[in-house]
Amino acid sequence: MIAKTIRPIGILLAASALALGVASPAAAQYRNKISNDMSRCRGAGPAVMVTVDGVKASTGRVRAQVYRATEGDWLKKGRWLNRVEAPAKAGSMSFCLPVPANGSYAVAVRHDLDGDGETDLLGDGGAMSNNPSINIFNLGKPSVSKTGFAVNGVKSIRIAMRYR
Repeated sequence: MIAKTIRPIGILLAASALALGVASPAAAQYRNKISNDMSRCRGAGPAVMVTVDGVKASTGRVRAQVYRATEGDWLKKGRWLNRVEAPAKAGSMSFCLPVPANGSYAVAVRHDLDGDGETDLLGDGGAMSNNPSINIFNLGKPSVSKTGFAVNGVKSIRIAMRYR
C-alpha cells in the first residue's frame, strides 16, 4: 500500500519540477546584465557583434542592449535580453551581445555622457541597429521593421552614434 502511495507522489513531484524548470528560463530571459565577453562572438554564436562608431568623448558610459525584433519587445521597458555597459572611449567601441537563439533582433545603444544614469536629451548620444532616421515625429523610437535584422550564428553590425 505504501509503494502505491509513494509512486503517484513521486510522479507528481517530478512533473512539478519539470514544469518549474520550463517556466524559470522564460522568466529569466529578460534583463540580463552581462560582461563584454568578446570570445562569445568568435564562436558559432548565436550572438551580435556590435561596432559603435562616432562615440563623442571618453567620459561617462556606453550601454548596448539587444531586444527581440517584435512589436511587443522592441524598446519596451525591461524587455531587453542582454545589456553590456562599459566606460566610454571616444571613436569606436565594440560589444558582443549573445542572443538565445537564431532569429530576429534589434540593438539600441546609449552614451550617458556624464555617467549619472539619467537620460539627458540635450547631451547624451543614442543609436540603433540599421541606423534609422530619428526625428521629432517618431520621438527617437523607430519601428522594429526599421531596426530589426536576422541572426544566424554571429552577426556583425555597425551602428553610428548620434548626438543632438
